[in-house]
Amino acid sequence: MSTTDVFEELYEDDEYRNSLATVDKDGKRIWLYPKKAKGPFLNKRLLATIVFLTIFISGPFIKIGGQPLLMMNFFERKFVIFGQYFLPQDFVLFGLGMIIFVLFIALFTVAFGRIWCGWLCPQTVFMEMIFRPIENWLEGDGRAQKRFDEAPWTFDKIWRKTLKHIIFIAFSILIAHMTMAYIIGIESVKELISQSPSENLSGFIGLVVFTGIFYFVFTKLREQVCIAICPYGRLQGVLVNRDTMTVIYDYIRGEPRGKIKKNAPEETQAQGDCVDCKLCVQVCPTGIDIRNGIQLECVNCTACIDACDDVMEKVNKPKGLIRYASVESVEKGVPYKFSKRSIAYSIVLTLLIGIEALLIIGRSDIETTVMRVPGQLYQTTEKGTVTNLYNAQMVNKSQNEINVQLKLVEPAGELRVVGAESSIKLPSGEKREVVFFIELEKEKVTSTKTEVVIELYDAEENIETIETTFFGPVAK
Repeated sequence: MSTTDVFEELYEDDEYRNSLATVDKDGKRIWLYPKKAKGPFLNKRLLATIVFLTIFISGPFIKIGGQPLLMMNFFERKFVIFGQYFLPQDFVLFGLGMIIFVLFIALFTVAFGRIWCGWLCPQTVFMEMIFRPIENWLEGDGRAQKRFDEAPWTFDKIWRKTLKHIIFIAFSILIAHMTMAYIIGIESVKELISQSPSENLSGFIGLVVFTGIFYFVFTKLREQVCIAICPYGRLQGVLVNRDTMTVIYDYIRGEPRGKIKKNAPEETQAQGDCVDCKLCVQVCPTGIDIRNGIQLECVNCTACIDACDDVMEKVNKPKGLIRYASVESVEKGVPYKFSKRSIAYSIVLTLLIGIEALLIIGRSDIETTVMRVPGQLYQTTEKGTVTNLYNAQMVNKSQNEINVQLKLVEPAGELRVVGAESSIKLPSGEKREVVFFIELEKEKVTSTKTEVVIELYDAEENIETIETTFFGPVAK
């Protein structure tokens, strides 16, 4: 019998796919006590965590051209992305960006699996690199922590549990403040914490709600966020294919599994390399058995790789029984390499990022729409000139007030704003409508729709150029 036949016989009913490792047959929650992993992949994830936390904490303080690096103020409908200020008027650009983002997620997942979930997802980073290590420090690791929870309440247990939750609340408060900084801006958060709660009740309630959510997530929900709540995890079944890079168990090499028996004849030893130590299960933060194959609960955290490699080293067998690979590479017994499809997807991802970057760079700080007033034809003045009446809608998409001046560039003529001085004050984030006349000499009207060019200035800086048409009689 081949190893493939053995594997299919072991899991022919796929019963493990009909239940969750964190729920028993009665539907009750099974609390997980994962053993702390150690090894090269954990060290690399620690470096990734340092990078993530550095960016997460410093992000609200970083300014680009006076604007935050990132601010998503849904309450006031103001958004800043890489220093670029966006308003609801940028819906088309924002919508296109979201489409590109969704495509990016889909293509990235097809090529690289859930590498984001295991390495840089805030849920995984905070849970596995901050909250769980604190818990292990105070209550023990893995089975020791389970015994601690099941033990009677003593003074030692009370003070350890109390200290743990105090630290958890402190970190939840910190994360809540940083999250608020990405929503309303770091200046508003500084203002909020320096004032009495009664002076900014809505902001204070927001901080309390965020703190409560984070505390609940990291003390109670935990892996359930990845298993049952996160929509990205639910997409894995339709996005992952046989060429996708993922954390996978090499069943060709590992099966049939079995314990190593000392002094036993070689022919009675397990044929596969898996010694069935179950350490890969014990270290898994979502409680799955990676040997069952690819599962939606797997977040690709690599804890099982470190655990298995450590065992393989001790029993003098090659590392990589569990590794980053694809179904295709495992079945063919060859090292994983990017498929043509993955390379193509990576190229498309790069192009999408480039398109979005060009769209953001090419976006102007002011958006103006100029149209002739509906129902108005041209008028001929007593001095023989021709006038058209226009309506201009201007939106200031910057965070600075702009004093706009309209100038007629082509053809030569006169532009007069109705009821305004030489400049039009346009506050940050606001929209204003102005009405103006364009007056041309008859000989300048070369067709029934003469092209005219208008430039908008802020002081001496040309901030936008607009083309429209002038309606009038053709000069003979």
